[in-house]
Amino acid sequence: MEDNHSLGSRVFHTIRENILSGKYAPNEELKEKTIGEELGVSRTPVREALRQLELEGLVSIIPNKGAYVVGITQKDMQDIYEIRCRLEGLCAKWAATNITKEQLDELEEIVFRAEFHAKKGNVEQLVELDNKFHETLYKAANSKELQRVLTDFHHYLERIRKATLTDEKRALESIREHLTIVEALKEHNAEKAEKLSCENIKLIEEIAEHTIFITDHVNTMIEERKVVNKIENEREKAIAYHDKIAPMLEEIRYHIDKLELIVDNQMWPLPKYRELLFIR
Repeated sequence: MEDNHSLGSRVFHTIRENILSGKYAPNEELKEKTIGEELGVSRTPVREALRQLELEGLVSIIPNKGAYVVGITQKDMQDIYEIRCRLEGLCAKWAATNITKEQLDELEEIVFRAEFHAKKGNVEQLVELDNKFHETLYKAANSKELQRVLTDFHHYLERIRKATLTDEKRALESIREHLTIVEALKEHNAEKAEKLSCENIKLIEEIAEHTIFITDHVNTMIEERKVVNKIENEREKAIAYHDKIAPMLEEIRYHIDKLELIVDNQMWPLPKYRELLFIR
């Protein structure tokens, strides 16, 4: 049985992961009861997790209304990439001095496997290997604080990274960047490793911005298509309704025409009733 601390931690990290992975979309309401049922816990650890996530800026809690996903904004993403560029450079610089042969071998193996999966279009495996590459590099720097900060930033952008790795050409370009970093680490060239690592982050940012632009454009087209489909559905309903009442209108016209033959229009202004029936 989990103690309160481990249970709260599990709930917190699960909700956080779901936000960063895109499972919970921006502005989506996070209902304590629903999440509690999904995770098999009471509402209390969920409520505490949401409060923690609000401190991280991933959730907004509105009194008497509920908790809503804030997620990562465009500005947040730009800031994170800029900070990552500097910190990843520092990480590679320190790793050039501290990295072990086992860690170098592991990085080379990851790059080799990533190239294979990129050509096969295996996005899930690519994301996993990208995570392993950076985890190994962070450990090689031999700094717990740097590793913690960079790991958080890396996870913040997981949904964006996954989207960028769907393009084989761009994925291979990023993998080649990783290979050049590994070569610099093998040479224990700290300055070169720092420079290449920062350049790799800038490349990823450019790919991410391009991917987001395309995604936003596609989403806009989807929303526009939904509006068009709604209009077309309403039009079809109107046509169907017209077809349904047309025989009734024809019958009304028939009876009015018969009445016109026997009723004096001066005494009974039939045109008035025609207008009420929308008959011209």
